[in-house]
Amino acid sequence: MTPILYIVIPCYNEEAVLPITAPLFLKKIQDLSAAGKISEDSRILFVNDGSRDQTWQIICSLAEQDRHYIGIAQSRNRGHQNAVFAGLMEAKDRCDITISIDCDGQDDINAMDQMVDAYLNGYDVVYGVRSSRETDSFFKRFTAQSFYKVLSAMGAEVVYNHADYRLMSARVLKEFANFREVNLYLRGMVPLVGFPSTTVTYSRAERIAGESHYPLKKMLGLAADGITSLSVKPLRMITSFGVFVAVISFIGCLWALITAICGKAVPGWASTTCIVCFVSGVQLVSLGIIGEYIGKIYMETKDRPRYIISERTKDFPKPGKDSCL
Repeated sequence: MTPILYIVIPCYNEEAVLPITAPLFLKKIQDLSAAGKISEDSRILFVNDGSRDQTWQIICSLAEQDRHYIGIAQSRNRGHQNAVFAGLMEAKDRCDITISIDCDGQDDINAMDQMVDAYLNGYDVVYGVRSSRETDSFFKRFTAQSFYKVLSAMGAEVVYNHADYRLMSARVLKEFANFREVNLYLRGMVPLVGFPSTTVTYSRAERIAGESHYPLKKMLGLAADGITSLSVKPLRMITSFGVFVAVISFIGCLWALITAICGKAVPGWASTTCIVCFVSGVQLVSLGIIGEYIGKIYMETKDRPRYIISERTKDFPKPGKDSCL
C-alpha cells in the first residue's frame, strides 16, 4: 500500500501568502499521488495559530473547495513550535508520514519528492537542510551559524542548517508523543527519538508574499529555549567560572593581607570598586542563567496542555487508517 501523507503547515497571519502557496501544496500532493508514491487520501493540514487576520477563513474556504485541504485552529496564539507540534499530533493517527513546512513558500516544495523517496527506502526521519544561506542578510547568516555552533558546543544534538522542514513517519510520531516537555524546541527534540534518518538539501528562496513573523526578538527567544531545553552545560560553565573567580579572589585576599602586614597598603577606592563590580556582575549573570532554568522547571511542573484545538474544518478525517507500515 502507498503511504498516506499529511503536509503540516503552521499559519499565523498568512492571509497574503496562503492563497498563493496553497495551490502549490495541492499540486505537489496530486503529483506524488499520480506517481504512485503516496495515497490519494493524503491531506494538507493547515494549523491556524491564533491569527488575527483572515487566515482561518481562507483555510475554511480552501477546505470547502477541495477535500485535500483540512485545517485546525488553536484557541489562541501559542507560537510556531507549538503549532507544528499540534499539527503533528493531530496527524499521527491519521497518516503514515508527515512533512512539516512553513507556508511562506521559502522552503523548496520539490524537495518533498526526495523526502518521500528516502522514506520508501527505509528512513523514518528526513531532514530538509539548506544548501546555503545566500538569501539571508549578513547579520542573520552570522547569528544563525553562530547559534548552531553554540548548540553543538553545548552538547545538543542538532542538524546544521535545518529548521522545521522535515519528514517523520507515524511510528516516530507515536514515540515523539511520549516526550512531555512544555517548552518545545522540535529541532533538537526530534533527533533524540532515534530511528533511521537522513538529510535532503535544498535552496531556500525569498518569501513569496507577506512579512516574516520571526523578528530578532523571537529568534533570540527560540535560541534561548533551544540551549536551555537541550543542555545543562551553561550551569556547569557557571560552576567552573565560579570556582575560577573564587580562586582569584582568594589570591587577592592573600595579597591584600600580606601587603597590610608589610605596612605597604595604600588606600584606594578604584581597585575596590572594580573588584566589587566584577564579582557583582558575575553573580547577576549567573543568577540570570540559573533563573532561566528554574523558570523552565516551573513551567514543566505545571504540565499545562501544549495546544488546545478550538475548531476543525468541515469533514475533518477521523483517527485511524489502513497503514502501509
